Amino acid sequence: MTDDPNQDDMADEWAAALEQQGRGEVQAQQMELDDFSDAQKGVTGRPDLDVILDIPVTISMEVGRTSITIRNLLQLNQGSVIELDRLAGEPLDVLVNGTLIAHGEVVVVNEKFGIRMTDVISPSERIKKLR
Repeated sequence: MTDDPNQDDMADEWAAALEQQGRGEVQAQQMELDDFSDAQKGVTGRPDLDVILDIPVTISMEVGRTSITIRNLLQLNQGSVIELDRLAGEPLDVLVNGTLIAHGEVVVVNEKFGIRMTDVISPSERIKKLR
């Protein structure tokens, strides 16, 4: 036994539980889960989106894709050209955490690249693509 009475009590509880389990007397009890649906809604009854507004996401623009063998990948050097699956002038894909959300075109603003959104995918279409 230890000097801490709380640890002794806990040890006794564990010993009793293990003894019951060995005799097959332990039964599972159903527990009620808290309903958080009301806590997630604001005063207006709509979900409170403020809780997710500061979550960082990664936005990337994709010019195109291709598949090559490792042999060809190792042979790439400065000046090599890789053919992509897009035609010149086609819009770029705008991805958020790897999910397509829009199409756009490259622009230059103050000597920096940017993207002008030309077509934004609707939320319902994005959800369909996730399935």
